[in-house]
Amino acid sequence: MSEEKQNEEMLDENTQVLEEQNDELQKLQAQYDELKDTYLRANAEFENIKKRMEKEKISATIYANESFAKDLLDVVDALEAAVNVEANDEISLKIKEGVQNTLDLLLKKLEKHMVKPVEASGEFDPNLHEAMFHVESADHESGHIVALLQKGYMMNDRIIRSAKVSVAK
Repeated sequence: MSEEKQNEEMLDENTQVLEEQNDELQKLQAQYDELKDTYLRANAEFENIKKRMEKEKISATIYANESFAKDLLDVVDALEAAVNVEANDEISLKIKEGVQNTLDLLLKKLEKHMVKPVEASGEFDPNLHEAMFHVESADHESGHIVALLQKGYMMNDRIIRSAKVSVAK
């Protein structure tokens, strides 16, 4: 019987060792799962940051010249005003022609860099236009643009200067 008792004690001892090893294995598995989850979250966050940085880089590249283009709009306004001045003599007509050529060249260069005028006719759009005042108009429906006071411009579908308009009441 002692041999049977010895076998039973060994079996109990082996069972206890297996249970301890199983507990340790479960703890290690839980630690592994936790670390894996932390790694996956950190990796996903890193990928999101990388994508965001890429978008910001593209946006910065596209709109890097926005401030410069905005400053040039004052030059365009001045040249357009010069072209609209009444010219009577031959010298004034030649100067006006030169100013028109300069204006055309400047507008082509701006267009090459995705700067284009905002359409300022039809219905008023607060995203594109700035209403300077409302006027009575028999020729226009309420909420439609009556007159353009200053041209607006956009760069890559982003407004850099709203068109200043008068709107029918």
